[in-house]
Amino acid sequence: MKRLLDIVLSLVGLIILFPILLIVAIAIKMESKGPVIFQQERLGLHGNVFKIYKFRSMCVGAEKSGVYETKGDARVTKVGRFIRKTSIDEFPQFVNIIKGDMSIIGPRPTLTYHPWQLAEYTEVQSRRFDVRPGVTGWAQVNGRKEVHWDKRIEYDVEYVENLSFVFDLMIFFKTILKVLAMKDNVNVSETAKIVKGKGQESEMAATMEERRNN
Repeated sequence: MKRLLDIVLSLVGLIILFPILLIVAIAIKMESKGPVIFQQERLGLHGNVFKIYKFRSMCVGAEKSGVYETKGDARVTKVGRFIRKTSIDEFPQFVNIIKGDMSIIGPRPTLTYHPWQLAEYTEVQSRRFDVRPGVTGWAQVNGRKEVHWDKRIEYDVEYVENLSFVFDLMIFFKTILKVLAMKDNVNVSETAKIVKGKGQESEMAATMEERRNN
């Protein structure tokens, strides 16, 4: 049912939003050189690599200067600043959903190398890969880019362990409120400076158990 809803809603979204998508594509092309669609390798279901689609919001080659966007980042174009703030840059991911790479709701797909490589995820953290990644998720409505990655993944695991239609519906409506408020969509600091290891896995497992008990 979740997969069927993903496909139907994505097709409807692409049809309804087509005029906006076309205007954004033209604006991106007119402002700067480079492709309209930005493609990037991400980790998906079971850790399989896929290419995510987004409207290009930065100058070509921006990733060479780092993965974090900061306030006033010169790499972000004028059009890019607007589509990032409004989350319009994420709309091409409807195509990823139709292809089966993603879902509307689920853990955000991580880069293949950031916050760390697949082999470096602990057993508990790896549970986030048991479901398709999403355009939005539990971590995104609980702070989005302000939350450190260890905490984001803790939210992702909590989502997987409590997966339900009602949970998805709650995240969906909370996301709409976040987008309308245009909150938490810029990194305030680096969010992956953490020490990993078995101790962290035990601590995360204990935290997850505490959440369930509360």
